[in-house]
Amino acid sequence: MTNATENYPDSGAPTVHVIDDDPCIREALDGLFRAVGYPVRTFGATVDFVASGHHHSCGCLVLDVFLSGLNGLDFLAQFAGKAASMPVILMTGRADIPMAVRGVKAGAIDFLPKPFAVRDMLDAVASAMAKDAAQRAERARSQQLYDRMATLTGREKEVMSLVAKGKMNKQVAFEIGLSEVTVKIYRGKAMRKMGARTLADFVLMADRLDLRGGSPPPDCA
Repeated sequence: MTNATENYPDSGAPTVHVIDDDPCIREALDGLFRAVGYPVRTFGATVDFVASGHHHSCGCLVLDVFLSGLNGLDFLAQFAGKAASMPVILMTGRADIPMAVRGVKAGAIDFLPKPFAVRDMLDAVASAMAKDAAQRAERARSQQLYDRMATLTGREKEVMSLVAKGKMNKQVAFEIGLSEVTVKIYRGKAMRKMGARTLADFVLMADRLDLRGGSPPPDCA
């Protein structure tokens, strides 16, 4: 049976997700986070969190280390490879240095001993939420670039890749067997489609798309 409570369950707003098998801790954190305006979801076990589907949500995760069933550290090791990089704050009443090191290596951004100061928890969550927002913004920018790249023809991608490697129009033309004028036309079309206002922007976009690694096969469009 799932021990979960949800506030604003239909909201897409960044949410604090809490996993702790102590109902008193869950209730206390639920009240604390709601008091400062965060949507909250609480769970009594990691399996409930995963079953809810919210491990792909935006926000952060406040995770107890010592849980019945799969403990927090083992779950974090699995979670890091499956979830969408949700920042994780670990908490425990039996903290030690090796445990903290293991938690950080597994991807936690903070480690709070119980009992923790309210200010420390709120500061940790604020940092986690800021990191989540930055990660989501970066993913959105990357997706926008990939969407734009999908509009390029094979030849335009090839020209973009070669330009990103520092080749001049004349060199690109020689390498792919086109005239320099035609290369300039392809480059101009690619820059417009990518939204690159300058050659420097164009090269940076190619770097983010990892187009320097090799030229995509042209479709001669």
